Amino acid sequence: MTAPDTSGQLAEQLLRLTRRLHRAQKRYLDPVGITPAQSRLLRTVAHYEAPPRMADLAEHLEVVPRAVTTLVDALETNGAVRRVPDPSNRRVIRIELTDHGRSTLRALRDARRAAVEDVLAPLDDDQREVLGDLLAELLTGPGRNIP
Repeated sequence: MTAPDTSGQLAEQLLRLTRRLHRAQKRYLDPVGITPAQSRLLRTVAHYEAPPRMADLAEHLEVVPRAVTTLVDALETNGAVRRVPDPSNRRVIRIELTDHGRSTLRALRDARRAAVEDVLAPLDDDQREVLGDLLAELLTGPGRNIP
């Protein structure tokens, strides 16, 4: 008799859970009027202390610059970000959050929390604590630098 493929089962469970979380998150993001990719870009812009350059965003998000341009165009149309000239180099454009963008970020945080709550609903407080400890270990243990 062969031993069960525990790693394979865990991988499949993690992938299924990730897909479930993405579906729940999308359901909560739809009323905010923003796509998951736009949400990620908006959170990335907020991560920087000073407004980032488009190239900074592309590098951070690990996408081609054209993808960032498309996302910024949509978020700018929505009023969540604006393009501003770099004070030290007029040829460089930086991306800045607007008040509407900050408000959208708050709505996004609420939507993400609600999505996670949907997924974690079957777990009691003790189980959530154990899951949190396990996830922290996975995130800080060996292999954490794998992209």
